[in-house]
Amino acid sequence: MSELFSYPEFDPKGIKLLTKAGDRENDMLMDIAVYQMKAGEERSFSYPEDEMAVLLLTGEISFSWEEKKEWGKRSSLIEEGPYCLHVSKGVLVGVEAKEDSQILVQCTKNERAFDSVFYKPGDCTNDIFGEGLLENKMKRTVRTIFDYKNAPYSNMVNGEVITHQGGWSSYTPHEHPQPEVYYYQFERPEGFGACFIGEDVFKIKDGSCAAIPGGRTHPQVTAPGYPMYYCWMIRHLPGDPWTTRVDDPRYNWIKELK
Repeated sequence: MSELFSYPEFDPKGIKLLTKAGDRENDMLMDIAVYQMKAGEERSFSYPEDEMAVLLLTGEISFSWEEKKEWGKRSSLIEEGPYCLHVSKGVLVGVEAKEDSQILVQCTKNERAFDSVFYKPGDCTNDIFGEGLLENKMKRTVRTIFDYKNAPYSNMVNGEVITHQGGWSSYTPHEHPQPEVYYYQFERPEGFGACFIGEDVFKIKDGSCAAIPGGRTHPQVTAPGYPMYYCWMIRHLPGDPWTTRVDDPRYNWIKELK
């Protein structure tokens, strides 16, 4: 397994570990895992020192926390927006699957306490980037669930990208000092693409994971016929939160095309 790219699988307990803080040479500073849940199954999560985001990938689940309860249902990552619960350290979150489901749990250290927020699809920012450029080959949909703009108390960012079939995303090439993780999904299991991290190139498959160190460019491309989803997760650095990207100046001319 590369330190930059991996093909993790679910263990017998239905847990797929993506990153563990401190485990990799290129430390992502976040604990991230995907959980498979059968209909009727319940799981609970609480971390005394970590904030946590629980994102519904597919299926139907209930979220319970602090005497509150909400539901989310999602049958298509490509067509439907996210449901995500974001809580501070020490908050107990319960998840119950109403049908076979998958959730992603993202955690990181955060001493600050903040009010829990439940994000529904209408609460998220949806942006279209690259439209009208290069025959729409770099057109993509970017959903931002929370970042420094709407959650300055958090040490994390969470969002989603839909790369249109045969197209590019995270393009033109750019970097930032903060580490970032991508978790990929295709609606057909044979879907594939390519991930470029600096000078390294990796084949993207359904369920694969990129661990992108700060300072490396990371453009992505997907095969014709296969729209590609990825959850993007950034860890702010102390005194240096992620707020923007640093474009590779060699490719700035592309953005001037019509």
